[in-house]
Formats: sequence, C-alpha cells, structure tokens
Amino acid sequence: MAYPLQRAALIALACLALSACGHKTEPAGSGAAANAASAGLAVTLAHAQQRTIERNVIASGPVAAWEEMQLGVELNGMRVTALHVDVGQAVHKGDVLLEIDHRTLDSDLRQAQAAVGEAQAEVVLAKANLDRGEMMVQKQLVSASSWDSLKAAKAQADAKLSTAMAQRDGAQLRRDYASLRAPDDGVISRRMVEPGQVVMAGGELLRLIRQGRLEWRPELPAADLAKVAVGARVVLHDANGQPVEGRVRAVSPGVDTATRTGLIHVDLPAPGALKAGTFVEGRIVTSTSSGLMVPSAALVVRDGYPYVFTVDGGGTAHRVRVRTGASANGEVEVVEGLQPGQAVVATGAGFLGDGDRVRVVDAPAASGTAAGQAGAQQ
Repeated sequence: MAYPLQRAALIALACLALSACGHKTEPAGSGAAANAASAGLAVTLAHAQQRTIERNVIASGPVAAWEEMQLGVELNGMRVTALHVDVGQAVHKGDVLLEIDHRTLDSDLRQAQAAVGEAQAEVVLAKANLDRGEMMVQKQLVSASSWDSLKAAKAQADAKLSTAMAQRDGAQLRRDYASLRAPDDGVISRRMVEPGQVVMAGGELLRLIRQGRLEWRPELPAADLAKVAVGARVVLHDANGQPVEGRVRAVSPGVDTATRTGLIHVDLPAPGALKAGTFVEGRIVTSTSSGLMVPSAALVVRDGYPYVFTVDGGGTAHRVRVRTGASANGEVEVVEGLQPGQAVVATGAGFLGDGDRVRVVDAPAASGTAAGQAGAQQ
C-alpha cells in the first residue's frame, strides 16, 4: 500500500515543479513584447524653414495664333494657275503665295502703257506748238485767239497724259492683284484653294500665322485676374513635358458679366512643341515672397483638415493642425500652426496618430536640440 502513495506524491511534486517553471518564462515574454511596443514607429524629422517662394495662379486655356491673317484675292471670277505654298510652310514678307490667270490683265496693262506713250507724244507736240506760237506772238504774227488755242491744246495734252497715266497705274494694280503675296513673315496654317479653282473677290484662300507667334489665352476668375500684371512670368508644359516660358502681354480690363471671368494674353516667344488649338494648364507667377516650408510628405489630411506631427522630448508624437499655402519643389507652405525651425515628422507621418510613440532615425544634421534629445532618449 505504501508504494502507490509514494508514486502519487512524486507525481504531484513534478507537476508543481513544471508549473513553477512555466510561471518563470511568462514574464520574460511579456517584457520583450513591452520593449517592442515601447520602441515605436521609426520616423525622420525635418525642420520648418523660411524660403523664397513664388505665388502662383493656376489656369487653363487654349494656345492660339497671336494674329491669324485671312488671305484672299481682290479679283472676281479668276482661275488659280499656280499655288506655291502648303500648310505648315514658313514664308517671308512679299513671297508669292499663289497666282491667278493674268493674261487679260497683261493685255490691259500694255494698252494702258501705249496710251501713256501716245499722250506723252501729244504733250511734246503741244509744247512745241506753244513755244513757236510764243515767238510769233512776240513778233505780233499770231492773233490772240490763236495763242489761246495753243495754250489750251497744251493743257489738254497734259490732262490727257495724266488720265492715261492713272489708267496705266490702275491696270498695273489689277495686274499685281493676280499674285497673292505674303503681307508679313509667318507660317501657313490653313489652305482652302486648289490649282485650277475659280475664286471670288474677298473669299478666304489661305491663313497665315503672323510671324509664327503663338500665345496662350486662359480665362481667370475676377479675384485671380486682379493679381495678374502685364509682364508676369508664365510657365506651361508642351506635349513632351518640356517647360515653355512666356510673358503676359495683355490683361482684359474687365470681366464677362455672364461668366465673371476675364481673358489674359500670354506671349510665347519659343512655343516648342505647342501647337495652335492645344488646351493646356499653366502657372502664372503673381508675386515672390518668403514662406515657412515643410516637406510635402510631412502633411497629413484627416477629416478634411491638414495636420503635421511634432515629437516631444519623450518620443511622443503630437498632431498639430496647420493652415497651408503655396506648394513648390516638393514642399508645402505652412501659413499658420508652426514656428520657424520647429521639427516635424517628415517620413512616416501618414501612419501616426496623436500620442503614438515614435523612434527618430537618420535625423538631419541641422536638427535642433529637441530632436536630438528625442532621438537620444529612444
């Protein structure tokens, strides 16, 4: 009977020993978990710094020709015999763009020139008669009435010459109309005529972008329009993503009563890959001033409001509501809520909540004393 009792006692002692060992290992595991929790999220800090920034107005609008000239002929019912240009071709002032059938005009011009020659001959004859008559008058060999007739003949010959010269000039002008010439340097933007086509006076045959100049024409609300001045710098981007700079050439003196917007004209001296008719977005520089900037990654939007996180000396993150302004080069202006030099969480802010524990790593060399202390105490 003794042996079973001894065996039961031994089993009980073994269970107590195992239970005691298990209780000793639990605190070790709990301490590791607590240390891991106390380590917190690894973050880096950045300091709010004063920088010179450009105040901008963002707008969208079409790219258009500075001046697009509609070209046609002044003769009616004439046939086009030659077309010397095509769309996209650059031309110079005075270049012949197209010609119409001018055979009849050439004939009229030669007739007018012959009439001028005939009138000039009559003037020479009338002058000679008048000179002879003057000598005979001095000798009293010509009556007064004959002398008056000679003077009238000379005047009539002069008038006939003037008429003939005017008719010749008119014929020459009509002949010149048979050749459509470029009124200025530029680029042909449209062609509405073909060789052999009979054209009418005043009809549009070609379009010319004067001097090849393009401009950007956005419409701005009245509040933004008031900020823009003539000469302001503008930055666009072409289809290849390359920046294109321009200057404000003109600002509308008023706004449309229906849309409450006004038009501005931005000259683009080097449009790059931009084409007339393209609709693009641009940035209009309205002023330059100083602003308190933080990295864009430091900004967190919660419930529709912007926040940043600061870190106290104990390694606790605190959420701070701010008011933002302009943005440029990966940074955002903080108008209200921060002081210059104040450290904010630059990376990892999106994962933080107010009161979270953090661990500062890779702090910038320019970090302040508070940031250094926070990193050391972690």
